[in-house]
Parts: sequence; C-alpha cells; structure tokens
Amino acid sequence: MNFNRMYGLFLRHFYLIRGSFPRILDLIYWPSIQIILWGFISKFFTTYSDYYNNTVGIILTCAILYDFLFRSSISFNMLFLEEIWSRNFTNLFISPLKIKEIIISLIFTSLVRTLIGLIPAIILTSPLFGISILKLGLPLLFLFLSLYIFGITLGLLVSAGLLRFGPSFENIAWSSLFLLAPLGCIYYPIEILPNFFQLLAKGLPLVYIFDEARNILINGSVNFKNIFNAYLLNLFYLILSIIIFYISFNKAREKGTLINMGE
Repeated sequence: MNFNRMYGLFLRHFYLIRGSFPRILDLIYWPSIQIILWGFISKFFTTYSDYYNNTVGIILTCAILYDFLFRSSISFNMLFLEEIWSRNFTNLFISPLKIKEIIISLIFTSLVRTLIGLIPAIILTSPLFGISILKLGLPLLFLFLSLYIFGITLGLLVSAGLLRFGPSFENIAWSSLFLLAPLGCIYYPIEILPNFFQLLAKGLPLVYIFDEARNILINGSVNFKNIFNAYLLNLFYLILSIIIFYISFNKAREKGTLINMGE
C-alpha cells in the first residue's frame, strides 16, 4: 500500500467538500435536523400525552399533507435535475423557451406528479387505518393549495440554487423541506418550540396550515385567520422566490456557468 496515493485521494475529496458550501451544509444539518425534529415530537407527547383524542388520525393526516408539500417541491426541481443528470442542461436555455414559460410549465408538471403520488396514499389510509383525510371537507382544498404554493416557492429557490451553485446543490433539492420541518410544527403545536424558534416559525406559512389542519380535526371548526395568514405569507415568499430565480439565472448567464452545468 502506498500512503501517498491514499493521502492524495483523501485530499481530493477533502478539498471537494471544503470548497462546496452545499456539501458542508448537507453533512451538518441531516443529523442535526433529525435530532431536533424528533426531540420536539418526543417532548410534545411527553408533555401533552392527552392532547389528541385521535392521535393516529391526526398524525397520518399531517403526514399526508407534509408529503404533498414535499412532492410538489421536489417535482418542480426534477426538470432541472433530469437535465443536469443527462448533461442536457445547456440545451434547455438555448431553446426558444422563456424563463416564465419554464416556470409555468414546471408548476403544472409538478401538480400532475404530486397528484400521482398523493391519490394512492389517500386511498390506502382508509382500509388500512380507517382514516380519511377527506374528513377535513372543503377547507382541505384551501390547505392543499396553500401547501402547493409553498412547495412551488421552495422549488423556485432550490432551482435558483442549482443555477447558482451547480450540481453540488442537488442534495439541498432533496432535503430542503427537512430543514424547515422542525419550525413547520407539522406534528405538534407551536407552543412546544422555544420562544426564539416560535418567532421564526411564525414567519412560515407551514405553521398556520398544519395548525389549522389539527384544529379542524380536533375542534371541528375552521379558523379562517390561519388560512389567510398562510396565503399572505405564501404570496410574499412566492414573489421573493421568483425574483431570486431571475437574479440567479442572470448571474449564471453572465458568469457562463450555464454552459458547464452538468459537465
């Protein structure tokens, strides 16, 4: 065995990690987020063991809503990822397609991909667990639409990251939502978070969406203030994400990184 050769290979990967912020972030936040998320969940059930009368139903409903959000976000990114993997990214931007046309196309493509994965999950929960997410009634449509808008927003931000940082940002595309999961209060109320985290969480539409889903299931009533707050924040973040996407695209075009994408 040659120590120098092994050391050279080690340095190759070490410098690759050191020079890539997305790779460093990916290594750090996966274990951190898992610990934080399940820590809050455990703390919630320890402190409020009698909070839910129908624990399985509420947890599964929130899980389906969260999966809908995840699928809508990652589906938006798939076109960029597929083009990067197939080394066809440059052809996408030398075609007559305009940026706004790409965004609109991805929005509808994302919806189709998301529904394909969501409908079987909704169907299976009824015979397996005796639970139907359709019990949320008409407000379910408002919650789904709000989640879809936020998923598109995240998709735009991740796509902007792919334009700016290239394939090294790919891991963020798959795991961006896990970073927000602890603050999104998916399975527990916002009160379980420390005060500082509560302030951050109130700036996310996820808190109001999942809080309203639990409110409907537990109390059988609709708090339209939660729905309004979620849509208001979604509108703000959607506009911001579109601006960031355009800025990232223009920067990548100026630097010529679009040509080397996927190489």
